Amino acid sequence: MNIKGNRLFILDTNVLMHDPMALFHFAEHDIFIPMTVLEELDAGKKGLSEVSRNVRETNRLIDQVISDATFEDIKNGLSLERIHPSHKKSSIHLGKLYFETEPLLVELPTSLPSHKADNHILQTGLALKQILTQCQVTLVTKDINMRIKSSTVGLHSEDYYNDRVLEDTDLLYRGWEYLPENFFETQGKFMKSWQDEGRTFYELDVDEHCKWLPNQSLISTNEAGFNAIVKSIENGKAVLEYMQDFSQQNHTVWGVNARNTEQNIAFNYLMNPEIDFVTLLGVAGTGKTLLTLAAALEQTLDLNIYNEIIMTRATIPVGEDIGFLPGTEEEKMTPWMGALMDNLEVLSASDSGTEWENASTQQLISKRIKIKSMNFMRGRTFLNKFIIIDEAQNLTPKQMKTLITRSGEGTKVICLGNIGQIDSPYLSETTTGLTYVVDRFKEWEHSAHITLEQGERSRLALFASDNL
Repeated sequence: MNIKGNRLFILDTNVLMHDPMALFHFAEHDIFIPMTVLEELDAGKKGLSEVSRNVRETNRLIDQVISDATFEDIKNGLSLERIHPSHKKSSIHLGKLYFETEPLLVELPTSLPSHKADNHILQTGLALKQILTQCQVTLVTKDINMRIKSSTVGLHSEDYYNDRVLEDTDLLYRGWEYLPENFFETQGKFMKSWQDEGRTFYELDVDEHCKWLPNQSLISTNEAGFNAIVKSIENGKAVLEYMQDFSQQNHTVWGVNARNTEQNIAFNYLMNPEIDFVTLLGVAGTGKTLLTLAAALEQTLDLNIYNEIIMTRATIPVGEDIGFLPGTEEEKMTPWMGALMDNLEVLSASDSGTEWENASTQQLISKRIKIKSMNFMRGRTFLNKFIIIDEAQNLTPKQMKTLITRSGEGTKVICLGNIGQIDSPYLSETTTGLTYVVDRFKEWEHSAHITLEQGERSRLALFASDNL
């Protein structure tokens, strides 16, 4: 094995199952794939799950690498640039891909039987460490126990970090910021203001250090109450739109008022047809689902902007799986949509209406709301729909891309979630698809994000969220 670099990364199976493009994320360093990893990839290629699709994609990439290669070429390492031509224009060249072409065995402690797949990978890593004395051999795995075992036998190991959107969730864009107390006094006399179709706009000068983003909310901290939304920043000029006040009793959305500033910002985003993509992130009880459903019903049934509401979510249980559910697609999804159904009951109930009127309202709403499973989304196109993706923190970036790219002309997509309650065992706060889309869409003029922090469900729920 002719390793010229000073580092060699051994990839565990779970890394390639998680991200097939991991082969290209180690810059100029070389990569080694043990035979055990190939066996495990072969065993995991069948099925319709996201993991199975990733395995098949990994197999296709490896097949492209070894195509037309002789056995001697494989022993000497195959360049990854041959199937990733975009890197040829880069100053950083990709390393080589090596396979276990001959047995690499060393003695393991008796407590680690060699017939287990993980332990065989450790054997391979230790053997490479002995052979390549001038090279740092590193095992890359997302399995915490594997990293622990690797450390106990003297093999350096690391987590796979490339799938992280951010180093820390504290760096995640929250969608709003406070204005200085003297903002209106210092900027007011230089502002230009005008009205257009009942909306008020302001224009002011900003310098090159201004970090405002499109559709970011600016909240006043004084009694002036100058709350605005950034519409654009071009050529040293910022255009702001005065925020509508949905907290007033005469300005409701399907009978719902905003209870705090954050909810008012959310309504401004949800009710704006110029914004195609909205992400609402917040802890339980902040009103994400209620606000979204109210806006959906208002714009679908009253304003006729959208012709249908589509709801979906990741079907990952919090506790033990209850097994297969009978019925049609919608009947199977209904138990997963408890939160949406609870809020629909609140929105469709009326104290003034008769029982017959309430029943008619609920029947009208049920005809315009469709519950869909994520499993049947691929290949579809939704036109003039209001799509709600609930519990989006349990989706991978690839799943999120699959869902969002289903939207056609006139469709609005809303993602709801709480990155503090991730039920998927393969995701974390920094790798979830919700964090991914918040970060990738934050600079697009037709998207908006708001992090809701103030709970409004009940004092019990608020105390539990803060103290448990």
